[in-house]
Amino acid sequence: MARHTLRRDEPRRRGLGRKLVIGAPYLWLGAFFALPVLIVLKIALSYPELAQPPYGPTLDLAGGWAGFVAFLGELSFDNFAFIASDDLYVAALGSSLRIAASSTLMLLLVGYPIAYAMAKAPDGLRGILVAAVILPFWTSFLIRVYAWIGILRPEGLLNGFLVSIGVIDAPLTILNTEIAVHIGIVYTYLPFMVLPLYATLERMDDTLIEAAQDLGSTPLKAFWTITVPLSWPGIVAGSLLCFIPAVGEFVIPDLLGGSDTLMIGRILWSEFFSNRDWPLASAVAIVMLVVLVVPIVLFREAEARRMEESR
Repeated sequence: MARHTLRRDEPRRRGLGRKLVIGAPYLWLGAFFALPVLIVLKIALSYPELAQPPYGPTLDLAGGWAGFVAFLGELSFDNFAFIASDDLYVAALGSSLRIAASSTLMLLLVGYPIAYAMAKAPDGLRGILVAAVILPFWTSFLIRVYAWIGILRPEGLLNGFLVSIGVIDAPLTILNTEIAVHIGIVYTYLPFMVLPLYATLERMDDTLIEAAQDLGSTPLKAFWTITVPLSWPGIVAGSLLCFIPAVGEFVIPDLLGGSDTLMIGRILWSEFFSNRDWPLASAVAIVMLVVLVVPIVLFREAEARRMEESR
């Protein structure tokens, strides 16, 4: 009898196990993504105060339903309206998107040949090449950015080398410019572009290229018609891994960029720590999140539909 009871309970236990497995990622996303975003959104709808916390209103649970209604009534979209009306924030967001997009394109142009060479290397050498790509992570990010200051400054290593070989007569002004910001972003995020591309190219079937060449295709045409389309998932993954953090980058523009280099990360830092305007800074963060997340979600849905139609 007990054995029959265990058998009847087994499907129920399996169903519970499936629900736990499926629900665990949603609980994780809810606790560490949705809840923090809701907190930031609440602060963005608040107003600044010279108090602790430096924003209001705050919810008093002792007030009951009437206190909750009064709390909601004090929230407003004034910070978002101010951002839309102020050219500084619009220009900073546009500049961040432009610098991130151009840097991502540079990363793709530099990283794709590296990943392709790694994927075509002998099996015994691939592990060493992957370790060489990961090696910069063993050093502090801040130290690596500071090292570029010594390389790019007027009396630095780069200008000294170019002057010594006669390429230039006087030092170039590279540090504290947008060019230095691009250099810093490309150097820093290069592993995030190379590794997804390498993972995609390494799994590609080389017999497809051989078949295309046997049918009369040139190596270049085979590369563009077979290799590049098959590596599209790696291109998308690497581009997103580089573009998204580059938009909100603060350290690189602050250390390598000049006063004319306007990026949203520096605006956020200034609003939080200099102006102590947490509601306005939170509103900027929410706007940046929407600008980044919504196009990515739409792109993913379009890709999913395209994959279904191709089947």
